[in-house]
Amino acid sequence: MNGDDLFSMADEQQSGRFEPLAVRMRPETLDEVFGQDDLVGPGTFLRAMIERDTIPSLLFYGPSGVGKTTLAHVIATETNSCFVKINAVTAGTAELRKVIGEAKDAIHLYQKRTILFIDEIHRFNKSQQDVLLPYVEDGTVILIGATTENPYFEVNRPLLSRLRVIQLNPLGKEAIAAVLQRALQDTIKGLGELRIKAGKDLLYGIADLADGDARIGLNLLEQICMVVPAGSTLTQEIIEKVAGRKIYTYDKKGDSHYDTVSAFIKSMRGSDPDAALHYMARMIAGGEQVSFIARRLIICAAEDVGLADPQALVIANAAAQAVQFVGWPESRIILSEAVVYVACAPKSNSAYMAIDAALRDVRKGGCGDIPDDLRDSHYKGAAALGHGKGYVYPHDYPDGWVDQQYLPNALKGVTYYHAVHHGQEKDMAAQWKKRRNGK
Repeated sequence: MNGDDLFSMADEQQSGRFEPLAVRMRPETLDEVFGQDDLVGPGTFLRAMIERDTIPSLLFYGPSGVGKTTLAHVIATETNSCFVKINAVTAGTAELRKVIGEAKDAIHLYQKRTILFIDEIHRFNKSQQDVLLPYVEDGTVILIGATTENPYFEVNRPLLSRLRVIQLNPLGKEAIAAVLQRALQDTIKGLGELRIKAGKDLLYGIADLADGDARIGLNLLEQICMVVPAGSTLTQEIIEKVAGRKIYTYDKKGDSHYDTVSAFIKSMRGSDPDAALHYMARMIAGGEQVSFIARRLIICAAEDVGLADPQALVIANAAAQAVQFVGWPESRIILSEAVVYVACAPKSNSAYMAIDAALRDVRKGGCGDIPDDLRDSHYKGAAALGHGKGYVYPHDYPDGWVDQQYLPNALKGVTYYHAVHHGQEKDMAAQWKKRRNGK
C-alpha cells in the first residue's frame, strides 16, 4: 500500500467521523426505522413492495426529520435496482435528462431498473416536472420524490397522478427517545464510545424539545454530549444549558402555516377561546407577521360572527390598527382581547351566505335589467327615458320604510339573506320579517 492509498483511507475515516450524528445514525434496514410502523411495519404495503423489489413510483410527504430521505436510503440498500439521488435545489433539466439516458442504458444493457430519488421535489418548476412525466409513465425510472410541502399544491397534477403519495407524520416522543438511545449505545456510528448515560425521562425531554423531528433530536444529543466528560450521566440542568427553550417548528410558508391558521379560525368559529389562543400562540412563537393574524381575525369577525354581534368586526378592526401602532410584544395582549371577544360572541354566517348566493345568480346570468324607477335620474335626458319615474322615497314615511320592489323583475321574490334568530341579529331579523310579510 503506497502513501496515496494511506492518505485516501485517512480522508475517508475523517470524513465519516466529522459527519453529523443524524447522518451517521441514518437507518440502513427497515427494522432500524422508528416511528413509522403504520407505513413500514410488518404486513404493510410499502414494506412488502420494498422486500419484493417491486416498488411503484412514490412521493414521500411530511415535515423535516420524519424519515423521508431515510426511507429512500433503505430502499437503496434493500433493492437490486440502480439508485440515483439528486436534490431539486441544485439539479437542473440537463442532469435529469442525463439520469434518464443512463436509466435507459441500464434497462437495455443490464436489465436493471433505476430508482430516481429527488429530494425537495417541490423545488422543481413545471417544465422540470414535465420532463419526468413520460419516463415515469413508461417505467424508464421509478421516481421517489420527497417534499415538506403539500404535494397537491406544489406538484403538477399530471405527475402527481402517477405517484403514490405516502404521508409521514411527525415522530412521537417514544420513537425519538428510541432513536436517541440507539445513538448513545452504538459504538461504531453513534456515541457509544463516550459511555454517556441518560435516563428515560431525560431522553423524553430531548424528544420533546425536538418537536417530532428526529434530526433535531440527534443534533441536540450530539451537542449535549460534546460538552460533558466521557462517562457522564446527563441531567436536566445540562440539557437546559445547551438546548435552551423548545424549538417550535412553524414554517410561515408551508403546511404548518396553513394548518395552524385553519385551526385558529375554526376554534374561534367554534366558540372555543382557549383553543383559539393556543393556535395564535403557536403563530406568535413561530414568528408569524402580526398583520396576517389580524387579517384573519377581521375575516372571522365578519364571516362567522357577522350580524349576531356587529361589534365583533369593530373590535377586530380596531385591534388590527392598534397592533400596527404598538408592535410586538405588547400586540399579543391586544390580539388576545380581540380573539377572546370574537370566539365568545354569538355566531352568524348569514351575511357571508347571502353575498355568495347573490354572486351565484349574477355569475349565472339572466338576472334582468335594473328597474327603471331605481336608475340614475340626475343627468339630462334621464327623465325622457323614464329613469327614476315612480320611485318612492322611504324617508317620506314615518318609519323610514315603504314597500316597493328593488330586485329586477327576473329575480322578484328571491331571498338571499336568511337571518339567524340569536344574538343581536334576532331583533333585526324580526323587524325584517315583519316588513317582508307586509305587516
